[in-house]
Amino acid sequence: MIGLGAFGKMTMATIAFLNGEVLSVNENNDVFEAVALAGNKIIAVGSNEEIQGWISEETNVIDLEGKTLMPGIIDAHLHLIFYGTSKLSLNCKDPKYDSIEKILEDLKEKATTTAVGEWIRAVGFNETKVAELRFPTKKELDAVSTEHPIIINRTCSHIGVANSAALALAGINEHTKDPSGGMIERDAEGQLTGKLIESAFMSFNEVSAFSNEEIMQAIELAQQHFYRYGITSVHDAATYDANSFRLLQLASHQGKLKVRVYAMIGSLNDCYAFTKSMLASGVVTGTGNERFKIGPAKLFTDGSSSGPTIATRDGYTSDANNHGILYYTEEELYEVLGKAHELGYQITVHAQGDQAIEMYLNVVERALAEHPREDHRHRIEHAGVSMPDLQARMKALNVIPISNPPFPYEFGEIYLEHYGERTDYMYAMHDYIQQGIIAAASSDAPVTTANPMIGIHTAVNREVNNGKAFGPQQKIELHEILRAYTYNAAYASFEEKLKGSIEVGKLADVIVLDQAITKTNPKALKDVRVEVTVIDGEIVFEKRAVHEG
Repeated sequence: MIGLGAFGKMTMATIAFLNGEVLSVNENNDVFEAVALAGNKIIAVGSNEEIQGWISEETNVIDLEGKTLMPGIIDAHLHLIFYGTSKLSLNCKDPKYDSIEKILEDLKEKATTTAVGEWIRAVGFNETKVAELRFPTKKELDAVSTEHPIIINRTCSHIGVANSAALALAGINEHTKDPSGGMIERDAEGQLTGKLIESAFMSFNEVSAFSNEEIMQAIELAQQHFYRYGITSVHDAATYDANSFRLLQLASHQGKLKVRVYAMIGSLNDCYAFTKSMLASGVVTGTGNERFKIGPAKLFTDGSSSGPTIATRDGYTSDANNHGILYYTEEELYEVLGKAHELGYQITVHAQGDQAIEMYLNVVERALAEHPREDHRHRIEHAGVSMPDLQARMKALNVIPISNPPFPYEFGEIYLEHYGERTDYMYAMHDYIQQGIIAAASSDAPVTTANPMIGIHTAVNREVNNGKAFGPQQKIELHEILRAYTYNAAYASFEEKLKGSIEVGKLADVIVLDQAITKTNPKALKDVRVEVTVIDGEIVFEKRAVHEG
């Protein structure tokens, strides 16, 4: 048995789990039978017999009945507030919305119950999933209502469509110039179609802002979903703006938000200006506590993998003349992130295409040459098209790729169409492991589902949701993807000594699954469910009544 001897006298368990498959995710991937928690810490791990010594009459004893107990999931890249606000909007991912016509019908119904001048929002739209195989138009949204601003957010959150009222609020008309790193789409006659791409859409979030009350409601909605998915910590990859960043902190400090947050210094609204202003404030990476910490300085470099708008070195397979969109030049990127590195921050970027990845790695290489630093743990969010030469540079520079294992499940068909053979190196978890690169896993929710079992399933099987193979050479073993969602994610936030594995002295963030996951058919991993979620020693979610002794 491994027990908490460092605490001196015997501390009795508040919760004890027995008769299980306890996946420690420690250095040796040891598997135990039982674990004991006291307060907010893990105090013992071992056999049933050994854990009995930590049990008193007051201990809540839970029989795992052979099921898996493992560290809580740490999603290393998602958007907590945006996930919650998406639940306040019409969700186009609902299978019933298989046509633009049906979406417009429900938006029109929504308009009848929404006060004049108030926003009507839809999220999760995917033009490849509707009968018309296109985006709705400004004209169609105007037919829904001209008295309400309307915005439809594409599933990637990099593209949207607005009606005339919404565009007017944003000050966008036929004479408005395209912003750097974005486009305001016009038809052949030069008239606005309503479609906003990349930075043109990102900045639109400021116009369509949610109220403080809606944001606090969104935080709670997101948290309840995360509990059910076994997510105990998140790396928040950008709020909307400074105000939503403030509200996220307040929710944590006030105890309303129990899920732990590692908050990146970045925003969806004018990320460049927001990040520069945060750096000027002097609040550095690591500031905070076990509940809420400041993370890396972040910028966007390119677009959406499914848009598709990512920046690629070679033209798209679907269009040889299309190389995607870059938000900034390399020098502009270095102006902010090079300075952030010099000041001691962890740095990162959204980079999906190989051209964007290469540009960022140039920035990291230059920053380290000019201001060497050990254990910087600079990251790269997504690292979508990670060709072998880029992997070698990540290894040499000790950059941590934050991969998105679930993306091919939902978007694989789009990727195969636009990127062809490059999909063999998309979200290349197998290659990372072979090269000794520490990579963490994430969902980027609400871009796709926050359910980590979809990511685990896809990493092991490397199949699109229709069963088509997707870069099968990137398949990895179950224990490898579990590590990416736990210990490696903790490492990416400098917190591997606090959480990410079932080890004595670490935080009591654990989950119980509804089966022994190591015995689950690999093709059925997506169907595994969470039965119990524990954060800081407190049971925050129970799927059903569990047997208590």
